[in-house]
Amino acid sequence: MMKSVRNKDGFTLIELMVVITILGILAVLILPRITGQTDVARETAAKVQMKNIEQALHQYEMDNGFYPATEQGLDSLVKKPASGRIPNRYRDGGYMTKIPKDPWGTPYAYIAPGAHGDFDLVSYGADREKGGEGKNADIENWNLDR
Repeated sequence: MMKSVRNKDGFTLIELMVVITILGILAVLILPRITGQTDVARETAAKVQMKNIEQALHQYEMDNGFYPATEQGLDSLVKKPASGRIPNRYRDGGYMTKIPKDPWGTPYAYIAPGAHGDFDLVSYGADREKGGEGKNADIENWNLDR
């Protein structure tokens, strides 16, 4: 008699999305070094990271009915806030395992409520200062299609 063995363990959709996102970020950061497109790659990586942070913020809002306040910051996505407006239905394990810095090594600026929506998320680019043009231009979540 042959018994068929089935492994019911598999990957969840979220696990697959995380792996695909990580592979995408790695490809965006590594491939341009080979082809000389580092600045474009960093801008693209920042946009990918911002989309992931936005997704986590939206999930936080769906669970709790509000976004973290500016004072609570993006760290609210990793651990439950201890001050300010405390979420009642905070997800076990948080919404992200770690808040990434932008590709230039600077934390993302987070403001909620934002001037351009429920929240504003900004990377200040290569110069790490507000404003700028070209590779020094700010990357803003409300203007990611530029």
